[in-house]
Amino acid sequence: MTQAGYKQFCPVAMAAEVLCTRWTMVLMRELVAGTTRFNDLRRGVPKMSPALLSTRLKELEMAGVVERIPLKSEKDVFEYHLTDAGKDLRPVVEAIGLWGQKWVESSLSLKNLDPSLLMWDMRRNLDPSPLPSIRTVVQFLYSDLPATKSHWWLVIEPGGEVDLCWSDPGFEIDLYVTTDLRTMTAIWMGLGTIESERDKMELLGEKKITETMQIWLGLSPFAKQKKFVA
Repeated sequence: MTQAGYKQFCPVAMAAEVLCTRWTMVLMRELVAGTTRFNDLRRGVPKMSPALLSTRLKELEMAGVVERIPLKSEKDVFEYHLTDAGKDLRPVVEAIGLWGQKWVESSLSLKNLDPSLLMWDMRRNLDPSPLPSIRTVVQFLYSDLPATKSHWWLVIEPGGEVDLCWSDPGFEIDLYVTTDLRTMTAIWMGLGTIESERDKMELLGEKKITETMQIWLGLSPFAKQKKFVA
């Protein structure tokens, strides 16, 4: 590792030298969630530079947390998989997320809005089970964002595969969702519901898809943790 270190034998200090560098725990969140490819990791940490992402992955590899595996099917393409040591960090990452959900003020969380991260998380956690057994396309329009960042499409295939598109995929739209980014983020984080935020949303499309949105949306894996109220 490149940082000076704490120079303490304490296991907490030693673990912190590996895990507490900038962006490392956020990167671990993505790895624990099952992301393995460099470009997909970039989508999960969109504000992290590619150079720093590469550095952190090398550091985690040297620490025995991840291993870099070449794909036999694609030349010069690698995947990053958690080792047994990395897999042991799952409850640590989850505990940190649940602590943040419980104790960090909602107003602070909702200051850090990021449409690309929100949509990437929504794609990853979407539950297709309530949706029709045909391709379903949902368009999100964030009315408070500039045109270059306001339109997003989720394409859910019959087999459950979900694609996130930044440009019109050319399919018929089954549901249009118009709202602001803060409202959608609050719903995703479990700080509100489709019903409670309905006056801030416009939903136009298939009735069944609209009525089951709270279910298929999936929500953040930390949404189950209730906020502490003093």
